[in-house]
Amino acid sequence: MNSNKSLLIVAHGSRRQLSNEAVAQITAQVAEQAGNAFHTVECAFLELAEPSIESGIDRSVAAGAEEVIVMPYFLSPGRHVAEDVPEIVAKKQQEYPDVSIRLGTYLGAAPSMAGLILDTVNAGYCLCGKRQDECVHPVCLQG
Repeated sequence: MNSNKSLLIVAHGSRRQLSNEAVAQITAQVAEQAGNAFHTVECAFLELAEPSIESGIDRSVAAGAEEVIVMPYFLSPGRHVAEDVPEIVAKKQQEYPDVSIRLGTYLGAAPSMAGLILDTVNAGYCLCGKRQDECVHPVCLQG
């Protein structure tokens, strides 16, 4: 285990609690699949939900992280990806000069994104996240 490395998955945050819970669920899946690669894998939010990015970084450092990788869970390089998140990371880097706080690329820039989109479409998943033959979502059923 790399006990001094933490992963912080950063999403926008939503007033809709189910959206924030979905981020927490994918974070738990990433943690499980990462095995012992990270001491901690957590999520944080830019706005509208807790914990904040600042709190997430603070918690990683308090847990003993010597390196924190901040991964923006965003699909495109809008203002939040290009300005807001990097500014927060830069401020926290100044606060913790002995910790490497590294900003990873946003999710949409991942080389595997095109394949993921095609795999998902070809598998026949609906808006509800189930296969079309198992779907119960009213919006999916109308289509």
